[in-house]
Amino acid sequence: MTKWLRNIWEEVARPLFLRPHRVQFGALCTRETQDGLQVLLITSRDTGRWIIPKGWPIDGLDGAEAARQEAWEEAGVRAQSLSKDPVGQYTYDKILKDGASQTVVTNVYRIEVQELADIYPEAEERTREWVSPVIAAGRVQEPELRALLLQL
Repeated sequence: MTKWLRNIWEEVARPLFLRPHRVQFGALCTRETQDGLQVLLITSRDTGRWIIPKGWPIDGLDGAEAARQEAWEEAGVRAQSLSKDPVGQYTYDKILKDGASQTVVTNVYRIEVQELADIYPEAEERTREWVSPVIAAGRVQEPELRALLLQL
């Protein structure tokens, strides 16, 4: 390998491949109905695509608690029960404000929903909808999240 190629690898390409992933915590909000299990989807604020509530780590909260907090802020979820262990994870590329892409790993925690509040922090910024896991899988863009929904 020439010195020029080695330099390009060490200073540009290798750091891009080895950069650490960012981590988020997601809430897979579910409820049982007479028609079967339903999943709560919300729209993202920027593109309006269908997602599950998720967000960055919150000081003083573990992953499950952060997922519950995001479910409240983004969808008005009042939890009946919360899984302390993730039910899975998925990755996606988050587009940053400067246009760069950052790979994010989202650990997903299941939340049994007791009720949905009408008034919650992001009520004016998002749409929420209960759907079957199969319909939810058809709406989300992330293949790993789609697979997780189809396992329900």
